[in-house]
Amino acid sequence: MSATSTVTDSAGLAVYNPTTNVGVGKAKMGQEDFLRLLTAQMQTQDPFEPVNNAEMVSQMATITNSSGIAEMNASLQAIKEQLTGTRLGDAASWIGRAMLVQSNIAAPDAAGQYMGQVSLAEAVDGASVELLDGDGNVVKTIELGAQAKGDVNFYWDGKDETGQTVATSALQVKVKGATPSRVATWATIAAVQSPADGSSSKLITSIGTFGPSDAITLS
Repeated sequence: MSATSTVTDSAGLAVYNPTTNVGVGKAKMGQEDFLRLLTAQMQTQDPFEPVNNAEMVSQMATITNSSGIAEMNASLQAIKEQLTGTRLGDAASWIGRAMLVQSNIAAPDAAGQYMGQVSLAEAVDGASVELLDGDGNVVKTIELGAQAKGDVNFYWDGKDETGQTVATSALQVKVKGATPSRVATWATIAAVQSPADGSSSKLITSIGTFGPSDAITLS
């Protein structure tokens, strides 16, 4: 049994041909195909029996509607992408949670704890993290010791050796004995701001405002 195929007509369109064995026809007809058909129809019409005006208007309306539907679908897809992952509905569910973000400022969480992460580009024999107040005074030194290349977490409960709370505000993070590729700290998400212009939502924390994509880790 011979295979069926398509050939191309004078309008440049693929049409069904049950006798040939080569070629594959178009599965869909787009706006350009409509226009080519209409042009071919006008070029080959019988001058003594031209296309009816009402029929011509109907065909033009079909083309316009097809174009309008395609544009509307594209707009709806763009809106969908904008709403996915960065809009108010998703971001609002993050309120009260903590996220790890790239920052050299550490703020205490509800329990008064300072936490963060240092990414080392290479192994070190000994390194430390200093937490400084607004005047540049060292409030706490956290010894990291010898570390391999990679991420190293640090933690401080905000208290001195006697158990007395000595820090309750944001502190600057400074790494000694190593050159980190990244310094990140944990921040609690206090609120979500949704700009009136429809742009991505912003997550408000005690160390600044961030976008959802700025979160390295969420807990």
